[in-house]
Amino acid sequence: MAYLESKPRYEILDGLRGVASMMVILFHIFEIYCPHGEQQHINHGYLAVDFFFLLSGFVVGYAYDDRWGKMTTWDFFKRRLVRLHPMVVMGTLIGGCMLFFTAGNFPMVLEVSGWRIIGCFFMALFMLPCPPSMDIRGWGETNPLNGPNWSLTFEYIANILYAFLFRHLPTWALAVLVVVAGYFTLDLTLGIDLFNFLSAPHYHVKGGWSVTPDQMYIGFTRLLYPFLCGLLISRLLPSRMTKDNPSGSPISARGGFWWASLILVVIFSVPCITGGDGIANGIYQAAAILLVFPFVVLLGAGSSTTDPRSAKVCKFLGDISYPIYITHYPLMYMQMGFVKEHPDAPLWMHIAMNTGVFVMSILLAYCVMKAYDEPVREWLKRKWLIKKDSSK
Repeated sequence: MAYLESKPRYEILDGLRGVASMMVILFHIFEIYCPHGEQQHINHGYLAVDFFFLLSGFVVGYAYDDRWGKMTTWDFFKRRLVRLHPMVVMGTLIGGCMLFFTAGNFPMVLEVSGWRIIGCFFMALFMLPCPPSMDIRGWGETNPLNGPNWSLTFEYIANILYAFLFRHLPTWALAVLVVVAGYFTLDLTLGIDLFNFLSAPHYHVKGGWSVTPDQMYIGFTRLLYPFLCGLLISRLLPSRMTKDNPSGSPISARGGFWWASLILVVIFSVPCITGGDGIANGIYQAAAILLVFPFVVLLGAGSSTTDPRSAKVCKFLGDISYPIYITHYPLMYMQMGFVKEHPDAPLWMHIAMNTGVFVMSILLAYCVMKAYDEPVREWLKRKWLIKKDSSK
């Protein structure tokens, strides 16, 4: 089949993905100073993952739902691999290169065998989650070389489920699944724990990065409602499209990008409600995931940039969002080491160090994007996706 060109992008949604990525960096920077999270600044920054899943469902539905007569399942998987996997490889390589620089904060690194490290490295390259028995750092992560890759594992799972199941469902059945998945979100955030997967109610969705029953339950719960909801929104909007409302979204605003960005920054920055992981905090997170994030996507989809500066900001943030997310965390491991080894360093030094980490995360992501990701994806597109017309 001939190569299908990408559809026009929702530039505001791209920009919002970048805003969320920036907030993830800030969340991780502050995390080491408040390891239990109760008083942490940018306390709900981890909800950016749930927002990413919602955007992913919307974008996948918008980009591919009406193309299956012109595209095979294998064509879909190739396109997704070309889009996602080069940066998975690069994030793993960066994490591997910096592994031993973090040994001061993670002494287990110096105690495990070289074969286990090599095994983790190759499993990460092929997006195979490492079980706890393969841990090399002490956190039980599915990718101990680059922690945030756990969410990319679920992103891959979402794409597989979409290709084989979700795309075949009628809209009404998809809506039913959204409601069911929403219940599982409430099961976590309200401490119901209907299936007794958790050792104790914790009233939040933080987790999903280990191959254990409780963490897998959290991970799939975090994935399913946002992804399915985004997919449902992408299906409903075309039916509402008119000449006066070309996006079909019922929500729009002048300066929509800036208003939506402000909403996300506030949602991610609110401290833990009542100072701990109680029911109030769970209600807050449930409201953010079930209601606010879909509202933000509708606002972003229904609005448009009205000046060149906003359009440039959205494009830059959209371009760099994925590279930032997938490459910044190895720098966080080093930041954690500095904080642990120099707890009495003056405040100005911590501010300078963390500012440097934030700036370096952006610069590293931009350089990797320009020097590696864009050229590699273009090469893969030419060699793997674009098929020559055999009639010529």
